[in-house]
Amino acid sequence: MNKSIIYSTITGTIVYFLLGWLFYGILFTELYPSEENQSMLYIFLGCLFYVLVFSIIFGKWASITTFKRGALAGALLGFLYAVSMNFFMSSSSCQLDIERFITDVIIATISSAIMGGVVAVNIGKTK
Repeated sequence: MNKSIIYSTITGTIVYFLLGWLFYGILFTELYPSEENQSMLYIFLGCLFYVLVFSIIFGKWASITTFKRGALAGALLGFLYAVSMNFFMSSSSCQLDIERFITDVIIATISSAIMGGVVAVNIGKTK
């Protein structure tokens, strides 16, 4: 892995983790209520590997190096991933909570767009 992938993954992970804390920990706490045995380490690692996917795609395959292009690609990838994951999570309940579904997809799309922009800028600066 080259340094642009490493740096963009580190900065993107910090941004994505903090956005998750803002959205899910402060603004929309009822969406996913906190549990006592919740592991912040696992949440951080989930953020890290999610951002690593974006860093590899942007840096090695798509050559996305500006905030605007990164945000647009991040929004698209984040939207598709969020819709997919929300359908998977909804499969275990007998009824789809459409308000929760849409809210989570919007949050994930916005978070992924911002994170994607940050990742792209870091790739552009370190290449």
